[in-house]
Amino acid sequence: MSEAAVEMMSFEDAMRELETVVGRLESGDVPLEDSIKLYERGAALKAHCQKKLAEAEEKVAQITTDGDGNATGTAPLDGK
Repeated sequence: MSEAAVEMMSFEDAMRELETVVGRLESGDVPLEDSIKLYERGAALKAHCQKKLAEAEEKVAQITTDGDGNATGTAPLDGK
């Protein structure tokens, strides 16, 4: 498991580490203190992944298309 700053991680790296954290917690072989640290790390990773997904959804929502459904560019998120 990496000790990299969560906010600097890509979505994919954060998801991989989150899966590792969940697996370790589910194994039941982790001492209580380590479980607490893993849970905190997992919560931070989850929040980071949610933020990255929300940012991606905003970008997708901004894509404009022509009458045939072809991407023509992007529109400001506020519709202006």
